[in-house]
Amino acid sequence: MQASISVSSRPVAAPVSRAKAGSIGATTWLKVGVVYLIAGIALGIAMGASKDFSLRPVHAHINLLGFTVMSLAGLIYSVYPAAGASRLGKIHFWLHNIALPVMMTSLTFLLLGNEGVVPALVISEFLAAAGVIVFAWNVFANVKPGAQR
Repeated sequence: MQASISVSSRPVAAPVSRAKAGSIGATTWLKVGVVYLIAGIALGIAMGASKDFSLRPVHAHINLLGFTVMSLAGLIYSVYPAAGASRLGKIHFWLHNIALPVMMTSLTFLLLGNEGVVPALVISEFLAAAGVIVFAWNVFANVKPGAQR
């Protein structure tokens, strides 16, 4: 009598590592990135429909700093969860998501002729730059060979 071994053809999911309590999960980064993508695309459609492209810089920044940077950070933090769960990851998230809406709103007003928003624009630009520096610091400090999920 021969013993038969049955092997399931269903894929087995990899174990899910849970983020530390209070950390911002990679899916949050990706979902916020998609919100920025929708906003950027909507602005692009509005500019095309009106044939007024004066807000091109806002459109580009929402798509690049909003969708691209948020999504890329989310993907990096999903592969290296310790970086995403770190204090630097949280600081990066909040600097980026406080600075970007203020920067885009003030840049919109500036492009529409309101120069009184320049101080808010400059401060938000420095906050966004600080967020990028914190991201770089986090990558160099917490993204290490063998540390991925």
